[in-house]
Amino acid sequence: MTLAQLESAQKRMQQKWYDLAMAEQRGVALPVLERMYNAYVLAMEEYNRRSEEYQREIQVENGESGESGENGESSPGAVKRKKAAGLKGNATPVDGSQNRMAS
Repeated sequence: MTLAQLESAQKRMQQKWYDLAMAEQRGVALPVLERMYNAYVLAMEEYNRRSEEYQREIQVENGESGESGENGESSPGAVKRKKAAGLKGNATPVDGSQNRMAS
C-alpha cells in the first residue's frame, strides 16, 4: 500500500460525501440519496481498510510491534507519521452530520 493509494481512497471518500451533500441540497429523491449514502459508506470502509493496511506496513518497516504504549496511547513515532502523511482518521464532518438524511 502506498501513500498515494491511501490518499486516493481518501479523496474518493470525500468526493462521495460532497456529492451526497450537494444532492441533498438540490432536493434529490430520498431513494437516490440513500444509494449515494451507501456508496459513501463503502468508500469510507475502503479508506479505513487501506489506512489500517498502510499503518501495519509502516509498523513492519520500522520493526514496531504495535502503535500503543502501556496506557494505550499512540507512540510518538505513530503520531509523527500521521502528521507527516497529513491524514486524519476520516474525512467526515466532526459534528456527526454524515448520519443525517434528507427529510
